Order: sequence, then C-alpha cells, then structure tokens
Amino acid sequence: MASSILLQQPPNCFFSDCQLLRPFQYGRATSQGPMPIVRDIEHNKKIRPIRASSTVENPPASFPLFQPPLQPEDSPASELELVDPDFYRIGYVRSVRAYGIEFREGPDGIGVFAAKDVEPTRRARVIMEIPLELMLTISQKLPWMFFPDIIPIGHPIFDIINSTNPETDWDLRLACLLLFAFDVEGNFWQLYGDFLPSADECTSLLLATEEDLTELQDQNLASTMREQKQRALEFWEKNWHSAVPLKIKRLACEPERFIWAVSMAQSRCINLQTRIGALVQDSNMLIPYADMLNHSFQPNCFFHWRFKDRMLEVMINAGKRIKKGDEMTVNYMSWQKNDMFMQRYGFSSSVNPWDVIQFSGNAKIHLDSFLSVFNISGLPEEYYHNNKSACDGTSFVDGAVIAAARTLPTWSYGDVPLIPREERKAVKELQEECRQMLAEFSTNSEQDQQILDSMPEARRTLVAAIKYRLHRKLFIEKVIQALDIYQERILF
Repeated sequence: MASSILLQQPPNCFFSDCQLLRPFQYGRATSQGPMPIVRDIEHNKKIRPIRASSTVENPPASFPLFQPPLQPEDSPASELELVDPDFYRIGYVRSVRAYGIEFREGPDGIGVFAAKDVEPTRRARVIMEIPLELMLTISQKLPWMFFPDIIPIGHPIFDIINSTNPETDWDLRLACLLLFAFDVEGNFWQLYGDFLPSADECTSLLLATEEDLTELQDQNLASTMREQKQRALEFWEKNWHSAVPLKIKRLACEPERFIWAVSMAQSRCINLQTRIGALVQDSNMLIPYADMLNHSFQPNCFFHWRFKDRMLEVMINAGKRIKKGDEMTVNYMSWQKNDMFMQRYGFSSSVNPWDVIQFSGNAKIHLDSFLSVFNISGLPEEYYHNNKSACDGTSFVDGAVIAAARTLPTWSYGDVPLIPREERKAVKELQEECRQMLAEFSTNSEQDQQILDSMPEARRTLVAAIKYRLHRKLFIEKVIQALDIYQERILF
C-alpha cells in the first residue's frame, strides 16, 4: 500500500498542537494515530492535508524515466577495432575536426562509421572538416600550382614534376609530391603515412604479379595494367638514375617504392574544383582522413569545398537517416564500368549499375515493358528502383538489374505494343548469348568462390583479380535471371 506524505500547502497555517508532529519519523508518516488536521486561523476552517502517493502503480510507457535502459544493438562495425588514438591526435592538433564518427580498422583496412544515430534533416550535415594545409594538391592545368608550398626553390624534385604533362601524368606528379612530403622533417604526412596501406596490403593492380593479371581473365585490362606499370618504371629509371643527387635518390631507392607511391596517388586521389581567393582550378588532391571513406554506389556522404576558409567538408546527404554503426561512404566515380574501378582502385562490384555487356546479336526486348516489370523509373542516366510502387516487396532488383536495363538491346516505338511470342523469342536469344559468354571463362562462379574460400591468406592483388572475374560472371547470371522473370511477368 502506498504511504502518504503530508504537504503543507497553505502558507498561512500552522499545526494547532505540537503533539501532531510525533507521528512523523525519518521524513515519512507513520501508520499510528489519526492524520493531523491543519487549521486556517483567518477563516477558522479545517483543511485536510494533501496526500501524494510515493509510488506509481502504472507508469506511462512513454515516460522515459520509468523505462528500462535500452541495450545497445550489435552492428557490423562493433566487430572492428578502433584505430590507434594517435590517428586522431595527429590531425586534431592540426585543426582536423570530426563530428559523430569513428574510424575502425578491419581486414580490408580503415573505414569511417557513425558513432551515433543521425536523424534525417532538410540540410546536409557536416561530419568532417579538413584544412587545405594538410592536403597535397597539384593543379591539373598549366600554369600548374601545388600546395602546400613545401618544395624549396632550386630543389631537383621541382624539375622532375615540371617535366611531366599536367593532364595525363597527374598520378606521377602526385606520387613525386607524396614521396617528397615523407622526406620533409616535421611534415604531417610523415606521421599520416604510417596509417596508409603497405605494398602487401594494397589491391592496386600496379603491384600485381603476372600471375595475378592472368587470373583476371580479361586480356584488355591485363594489357592496360602492364602498360601503366611499364610507364611508371620508365619514369623512375629516367629520373632516379645513378647520377641523381642523394636528396632525390633517397625518396625512392627502389622502383617498387615509386610504384607504391603511384598506386597511392591513383587509389586515394580526390579530384575537386577548388577556389582559393579569386583563383578557381581543377586539382588532384590527397586529402587525409577523407581518403578513408570507402566507396558505395548508394553513398550517404559527399564532399564540399568551403572556399572561405579553404576547408574540405565531408557532409551527410540531406534527408538521410544514419544508424549507429553504419559505414559512411562516398561515390568514387559515376558512369564507369568495373574495369575502370579495377584499373584505378583495385576493386570491383557485382552490383555496379554502370557495368556493360556487349551483345552482338539482333535480338531486342521491349524497353517500357522491362522497366515496368522491375519498377525502374527515371531517365536512362538516372535509372532507379521505385520501391514504393513495388508490390511484392522482393529485393531482387539491385544495381545489376539497373545495369541490365541500360545494357540490354531494347526497342520502343511510341504506343506500339509488344508481341508476346516475339518477345519470348528475343529473351531466349539474349539468354543464349549470355550463356556463351559464361562458357568462354575457364571457371564458373561457384569454382571462383571455392578458390577464394580456400586461400584466406593469399595476396591482396590475387584476391582482387579473382573477385573481378567472379563479379563479371555474377552480373551475367543476374541478367539471365532478370530475363527469366521478365518473360514470366509479361502481360498477355
């Protein structure tokens, strides 16, 4: 039973008998004796005390004070380790700011994750600020400029950079500047370089062996990577010969060191149009901390240049809901196939919405019918899956189906309807051509997956090469499945 506490509500009243105070012990009312009566002297009225219950029998469920604390939900990020505190410290003392995020390290390197829930807002929200002084920046066009101005006048590295083409040799130029920054005493990149992936941890095909390139099962991509590697070697042999000064020689004593620097420039470079004062220029930039953001075709963040104080902002897209533990991602490149991602970054995806299959036959399917079956909306350059109009709630439609809508041969003549018999015939021909493409590979997707599972300690470049051909096969198989569903759902 709930006990009662006497509340002296009227300000101008007093207890008529001091004996009435005895039942109150240790700040609470006892059960002995009657409850005291308070007398109002002015009006000569008896006023009963106000009773207040000290317990709440049925607290409202919506009142947070009476709710048990929620247990934190496990997320994929909780399985990853937080990076060394020095990773934060070296940037924080140089005006780098991060809000509501944390850096975690996993088997594939460092990533950026949300440290708390973020509700959708009408405006983009800043989660990182990186000042220009910490970046390595080279303009893409003449007259070329670099920032910060760490190269002293007359240093031979300036002549090496100046001998390159600003538009085609941007990676070589940026690699030279990165190596020089490692050699400058007290430079920020001397400390930040400890957190960059080593040559053994990189997936760049510039560091791949001939065996790795063979495992791609793509002769065009393998040939392109051989040419790029030879280009980097020739540049090193030209500028790091035996007669160069020691201050140049020590930057890259071995060609492997220079090729690693080129791979860092290619895989971590961010191309932005910057404005410094009245000067607007396209720049190739190595931006610390922002380069830890991984890629996604459906990113939740983007980059923004704040020219007033020469700061790069990493911002969450407006209207985006972020849960604690979600990875923060950006889109590295748009409108590019998997071979371009492999060529520059060393990874691929089976759900790349911009991947392409080259069909050689004359078979075509009805475009509007295919889009309608999979609830795909928008213009060809902006296709997206309209989840709200999907009735079955299945998750079959992904980036591969969006790519199929772009790459499959189609026809559309105004209001001319399709002929089901001809449509099924075209579907069969396209599926047969896809099966012929799969037959040209020396392994199938199941065998590739078994190979990956059987070699957990393999070289990163070898794993990336096998995944590339696996993703190609999965994409073709997805197109075959999409055509099966399409012909089943055609309205007769």
